[in-house]
Amino acid sequence: MRRGEIDSPTIAYETLGRLNERRDNAVLIFTGLSPTAHVASSSADASSGWWEDMVGPDKPIDTNRYLVICANSLGSCFGSTGPASIDPISNKVYRLRFPVLSLEDIAASGAALLDHLGIDRLFAVIGASMGGMTALAFSMLHAERTAGLISISSAARSLPFSIALRSLQREMIRRDPEWKNGEYRIPGQGPATGMRLARKLGMITYRSAEEWETRFGRERTTDEPPSQHPFGIDFEIEAYLEAHARKFIGSFDANCYLYLSRAMDLFDASDHGGSLKQALERVRLERAMVIGVETDFLFPIHQQEELAQGLKTFVKDVRFARLDSMQGHDSFLVDMDRFRPAIASFF
Repeated sequence: MRRGEIDSPTIAYETLGRLNERRDNAVLIFTGLSPTAHVASSSADASSGWWEDMVGPDKPIDTNRYLVICANSLGSCFGSTGPASIDPISNKVYRLRFPVLSLEDIAASGAALLDHLGIDRLFAVIGASMGGMTALAFSMLHAERTAGLISISSAARSLPFSIALRSLQREMIRRDPEWKNGEYRIPGQGPATGMRLARKLGMITYRSAEEWETRFGRERTTDEPPSQHPFGIDFEIEAYLEAHARKFIGSFDANCYLYLSRAMDLFDASDHGGSLKQALERVRLERAMVIGVETDFLFPIHQQEELAQGLKTFVKDVRFARLDSMQGHDSFLVDMDRFRPAIASFF
């Protein structure tokens, strides 16, 4: 794998709230694979953020009390330096010349962002899914810089099942003739079919079979037989997946997707010490919360239990919340009735 360095990368971020006089109320949010830094609406940008129901005045992560910082991941395509960015040395788009990306790199970019903002230590670092892995990496490798950790629907490593799914998603993109070995001309307008199929598979893994049954059942899109060809969209679940997949096309760069997806697979906390116990010995947390969902098969609940138990050896205050939401891995984005109380209890 190609390794290398990037000189002075750009990190896109947004802030909400104010830093207090003691400078100890900052909260850093690392995102999942595809979100932007726009976590919630503000006077600067009134559009709804991806975690609008969780972050803001008088919400669980209360911007009247905390300075909330959300960073777009290094390697992404929403302002931060990534494969779709211009290499200042060659003045060409990086594409596959972008170095191998790790979640540790993204964690390091978060530490650099804190340096830029003049913040030495966080009240907490938070992440869900890929962001939870990044938050864990930050807590281990930049241990003195955060007092708290919230890890949501995440883990200390990717399981073979999750790696297999993401590997298939990446192959769908790379097998699309329009990918052109990463050299498609316009970001977002390359391997549309591959991105559409990868997104569909992703959407299937983000939710649970129980939700599909309750929400869609076997409801048909129409009483008439398909008109275009005999294998068109018959069921509402098919129409739902198709609609979400088409929204994704053009909004996310394919090469960025490949790099971030692989970074999730490469992450293993035990690389930093030889075992998970030795890796977690690095943290200097005062408190931690680990939240898992029983119907999440992308990051199964036993992985969150493992992380919570591991942290208890080195952190005095560790809380584990096991939620019975039926929305699967994406529950933290949609099941606010369960997630708001859990996260509010930490703050």
